[in-house]
Amino acid sequence: MTAILQACGKTVIEDPGVMPNPTVEKLYEGCRLAKDNAVDLILAVGGGSVCDYAKAVSVSAYCNEDPWEKYYLRMEDVDNPIIPVGCVLTMVGTGSEMNGGSVITNHAQKRKIGHVFGDNVFPKFAILNPEYTFTLPAYQMVAGFFDIMSHILEQYFSGEDDNTSDYIAEGLLRSLIHSSRIAVKTPNDYEARSNIMWIATWALNTLIAMGKSTDWMVHMIGQSIGAYTDATHGMTLSAISIPYYRHICPYGLAKFKRYAIHVWDVDPAGKTDEQVAAEGLDRMEAWMKEIGLVMNITELGVTEDMLDGIADGSFIMEGGYHTLTHDEIVQILKESAK
Repeated sequence: MTAILQACGKTVIEDPGVMPNPTVEKLYEGCRLAKDNAVDLILAVGGGSVCDYAKAVSVSAYCNEDPWEKYYLRMEDVDNPIIPVGCVLTMVGTGSEMNGGSVITNHAQKRKIGHVFGDNVFPKFAILNPEYTFTLPAYQMVAGFFDIMSHILEQYFSGEDDNTSDYIAEGLLRSLIHSSRIAVKTPNDYEARSNIMWIATWALNTLIAMGKSTDWMVHMIGQSIGAYTDATHGMTLSAISIPYYRHICPYGLAKFKRYAIHVWDVDPAGKTDEQVAAEGLDRMEAWMKEIGLVMNITELGVTEDMLDGIADGSFIMEGGYHTLTHDEIVQILKESAK
């Protein structure tokens, strides 16, 4: 990549070492590098962490104050020059290549926070070639698969109206489930991996959020787990999702019933709404285990003494079917730890 750009007469300043769950210290380093070299394009070559980091640098390099304070604690808008970003994906899951989101971790404060910027921060282009993802380890591949599913469900499980966005979400979910089973058995299956790559982009580019209040509590809890353990993002979501959805199911029963029927092909004949919804979540759990996802937060390094801190660090969202209390978050964490 560097050789190609240099052959085209471009000056390339490399910024290696972007870690999973990019840190605020790395952000400060990237800002200095970009500003000192008057960088006019940031090219993110990697997965969601690299893309998130690139966008964070893009809005922070010319920020006149601490970007962690301004963007991640106070959640303010960008009012300074933005360096444009382009993406070349080597891992799929986050959808970061077609949105304004950027998640940064501050280990000292035990906070992992995402800021969803506006379309002025969207990457200007993204190159999506499934073959670039073929060498990804299985653990990271399936973690990405669940990140995609979680993005869709965070938007799907909100609202009561007959919304076109829900029909689109159900189609994306069915395609993801089908293609994931193929990809786990045959990772180099181009069709399956290309479908998953495309689903990931559409899952979080604002399309299926249209007309939805959206939930995002799984992500808030998962990100707080990540701040304590530095665990792979998709696995923090998978470990918490089933206990969370079983907890809120009674509050959004009609949608959970629809999810079971439309996504998991549950036959509702002779069953109560509660039984249909529960069977849908059971089938979801079976699929998660089938593809090799982490289902227990203790596998991610969570210990009992962390539970209150993780709950404290979880932003409380109000767009889903039930607004959680601190104690409910702790209970959900305990359910995942069983």
